[in-house]
Amino acid sequence: MEAESSSTSTTTSSPIKTVVVLVQENRSFDHILGWLKTINPEINGVTGSESNPISTSDSNSTFIFYGDQAAYVDPDPGHSIQDIYEQVFGVPWTESALSDDNKLPPKMNGFAQNAERLQKGMAQTVMNGFQPDAVPVYKELAENFAICDRWFASIPASTQPNRLYVHSATSRGATSNNRQLLIEGYPQKTIFESLDEAGFTFGIYYQYPPATLFYRNLRKLKYLTKFHQYDLHFNKHCEEGKLPNYVVIEQRYFDLLSIPANDDHPSHDVSEGQKFVKEVYEALRASPKWNEILFIIIYDEHGGFYDHVPTPVTGVPSPDDIVGPEPYNFKFDRLGVRIPAFLISPWIEPGTVLHGPSGPYPTSEFEHSSIAATVKKIFNLEEFLTKRDAWAGTFDDILTRTSPRVDCPVTLVEPVKLREGVAKEDAELSDFQKELVEMAAVLNGDHNKDVYPQQLVDNLNVADAVKYVENAFKKFCDECEKARKSGVPDSEIICFEKPTTHATSKSFVHHIAYEYPNQRIVTLVEEVEVEYEFEEEQLELNNHKEEVMTTDDEGETYVDHEEVLMMHKIDKKEVVDLKNE
Repeated sequence: MEAESSSTSTTTSSPIKTVVVLVQENRSFDHILGWLKTINPEINGVTGSESNPISTSDSNSTFIFYGDQAAYVDPDPGHSIQDIYEQVFGVPWTESALSDDNKLPPKMNGFAQNAERLQKGMAQTVMNGFQPDAVPVYKELAENFAICDRWFASIPASTQPNRLYVHSATSRGATSNNRQLLIEGYPQKTIFESLDEAGFTFGIYYQYPPATLFYRNLRKLKYLTKFHQYDLHFNKHCEEGKLPNYVVIEQRYFDLLSIPANDDHPSHDVSEGQKFVKEVYEALRASPKWNEILFIIIYDEHGGFYDHVPTPVTGVPSPDDIVGPEPYNFKFDRLGVRIPAFLISPWIEPGTVLHGPSGPYPTSEFEHSSIAATVKKIFNLEEFLTKRDAWAGTFDDILTRTSPRVDCPVTLVEPVKLREGVAKEDAELSDFQKELVEMAAVLNGDHNKDVYPQQLVDNLNVADAVKYVENAFKKFCDECEKARKSGVPDSEIICFEKPTTHATSKSFVHHIAYEYPNQRIVTLVEEVEVEYEFEEEQLELNNHKEEVMTTDDEGETYVDHEEVLMMHKIDKKEVVDLKNE
């Protein structure tokens, strides 16, 4: 797809015209960057004196001290909302935690205990971080640009809800996978729409079906052109200086023998993530628009790995006053565990360490909503998305120079391979991979089948899942393109309705209007291959226009879609007449 280059439709005093965001998976600050303190003492990292007991309730418990031997991690530590509660507060979650009388201090002493509960010996895994030379790309970026050592996940929960905060400053009450919202699409306004409304551009560069399609509004026809295949378009758009104002880069979430995952999610090889970051940086650095770029790298959540900095548990506003589902009834009033964050631009002094923000409120912190808040400032957008990004700290003041640097490295060091084995294509899917498969099933209509969701995800290994999600996304894109060419308004969202068992035309695309909350969605009734025992009929709308036209009380003529459905022998009870353009 053709890129939309950055716009300057609104005057801005910032030298930044393009913000690039890459969100990696499931690692804490201490796990990835904690040992950088040995190179730069200003970093709030680790010394090796940090520890966790195997049992917080046993005064004679063995303690695990923090080490520097992290390498390839398998299996994946716990990082559900109940796991994180135990990691942060040192006790397993119970319903008594819901009471204000049982508020505990965040001692960060339950990581080893929680890990051992999941698997014997895992405590050593979560209580180890990488030596700086084991993540050399990050070491070089930290030395040449900025890291933030006080950036927290937006909520103490798993991947999907934290990723939702990155671009919308809320998860709409989700603390894990919300299947109904996944089917309908999360309805909240995003920074993408704010930018679009103000005349700025955005683009999403994906390697597998993009996780940003969890947002309902990004499924609109008009935004389909904003999605670009990373391998085909990213370098080209960098070279041509045609990157949009807001760029999201999505990684490879599935680990294959031929194409390893590069998202850093355990059990994936972190060295592949290092290669990916190096590749993205070098493409941006070579762009003629390098002096207008701010590149942000964060992690969605800590993935169950130890971090010693207490999680903020007071003064955090709920973004929209939605309470999470039972049994946790989470109020979205505390943050998650600290994660790595890099800020990269020629306007930043080398070796900068950004600590906590200076506002806008006394309790403000850096968290994922800080991205939307900072983008709002850089591009002078009119309003915040939620109460959370209005509260979050912004990092635009890190651009302290009066002129861009000319000494930024053109290339970065080669990563060190960490995994001795190979990708496990027959492995079971992680929770986030299952959610991507479920989203793909929504895009291609399989969510209407009896196998959705459990049988669908349970019957797929990693290799099968890749084929499934790629085919599903292709089908979705193809049908969107057909709908657009047939004149469906670009504000519509395309989704598949349950297939009919009756004969339908192979060339006819039915679009019927249904009302969803705040959003009209066009439903494609999936074509069914049948053997015609009678002479082939052409049932296209134009050929039968006179049979389905209706005049309303005001004399306006429009297409009666109920007649269209009857003509095609499709039984639908919730048909709403959609006036013909």
